[in-house]
Amino acid sequence: METWVRFSAQSQAKERLFRAAQYACALAGDTLRRNGASDGVLASVRQLEAHLSLGRKLLRLGSSAEALEAAKRAIHLSDMVLRFCVTLSHLNRAMYFACDNVLWAGKTGLVPTVDQEKWSHRSFRYYLFALVVNLSRDAYEIRILMEREAGGKRAKGSENGRQLQPDNGLQQLGLRLQIQLRLLLHVLRNNPPLLLDLVKNACDLFIPLDKLGLYKTNPGFVGLCGLTSSVLSILTILHPWLKLKP
Repeated sequence: METWVRFSAQSQAKERLFRAAQYACALAGDTLRRNGASDGVLASVRQLEAHLSLGRKLLRLGSSAEALEAAKRAIHLSDMVLRFCVTLSHLNRAMYFACDNVLWAGKTGLVPTVDQEKWSHRSFRYYLFALVVNLSRDAYEIRILMEREAGGKRAKGSENGRQLQPDNGLQQLGLRLQIQLRLLLHVLRNNPPLLLDLVKNACDLFIPLDKLGLYKTNPGFVGLCGLTSSVLSILTILHPWLKLKP
């Protein structure tokens, strides 16, 4: 299994490039449609998008093994919340890739009896679960860092003496919100891997929501979200220090 995991990891960069091109086609197709492009041009863009999607599915064959190996490693994390979130995310990704492999077999004609709509719905459902868990993990990491940062500032504040207190409850609430917002921006600015992971997961979230009909948008918006998250994923491959660990 380790040999296959290493082989699969080498295909990740190519899959990210295919993904970026696929969603760029979706964005371009919607833009061309809005600008009154001919049916022939739109059909060509849709066909290219479909071919890129099929190519991605081919590159993801066996990715379930990689996700399962990652889940096995995550079980040993010391932080209980991180252990739960990271392990559950990898397990959902493994199920998503398994459904995706079945879809590939159906689309290529190897298993023509596959109900593609049903398996597509299943794959996007697992994809959505994985993204929700990923965002929960991001929120947990942000909370921990904000509490740590706030603790340090409170210690400095107590050393500097008494601080000004607002006149009423409304001003106090506004001041608290302002402090929390500044703290959040400070934490994200000082932790690029966490910021990139948060933006990437937030962008990706709209894709399964749209495909499952839970929050319908439009092909152009889905294409923009997919293209943005793909570019961020490529950045984490080119610069590994930008990848959130573990």
